[in-house]
Amino acid sequence: MNTHLNRNKLDALAAQAVLEDWLKLEEKSKHLQQAAALQRGGLDRGQTGLDAITGLLEGRTPPASMGIHMDFCIVRVGLGQVTFQGRPQSTHLNPMGTVHGGWYATILDSALGCAVHTMLPAGRAYTTSQLNLQLVRSIPLKVERVQAVAEVVHCGRQLATAQGQLLGPDGSLYAHATCTCLIFDLPESTPQ
Repeated sequence: MNTHLNRNKLDALAAQAVLEDWLKLEEKSKHLQQAAALQRGGLDRGQTGLDAITGLLEGRTPPASMGIHMDFCIVRVGLGQVTFQGRPQSTHLNPMGTVHGGWYATILDSALGCAVHTMLPAGRAYTTSQLNLQLVRSIPLKVERVQAVAEVVHCGRQLATAQGQLLGPDGSLYAHATCTCLIFDLPESTPQ
């Protein structure tokens, strides 16, 4: 029994260390992204998807307003891989007082879609056509942060699929999801 208590204490210490790393990563990311939020414009159609999404992380491209309203931001980018991090607030609760499934879906859809975007050449874009979400457990409001970790499974010329998980710093799985994205050519100019 004593071993079990020591293991729980070590697990708690490890989770706290992970959380501290996550908070440092978020602070750096949010600082860069807040500066970019003051700019006008959006993604440059001449950039590859990886350059565009890396631009979000590095503050060269204004972040999507959805992340600001839902209190999450991008914290990692790699080819075919993206991580968003956030914390549901009391304004994200459903009538039962738990985090609304829409918050889970929004952070996961953002991570999944951006992971797909990193695979696209310049002049191409995507839209989510299907999102499959499995909620595993409720996120308690005492959880400081969660991360939506997404990776591309397949990226073709017209269709891409990705998978992701919503995790706590202690490794708790809150949800997992898959998505299918339609890929298309960006129009030459977008209406103002």
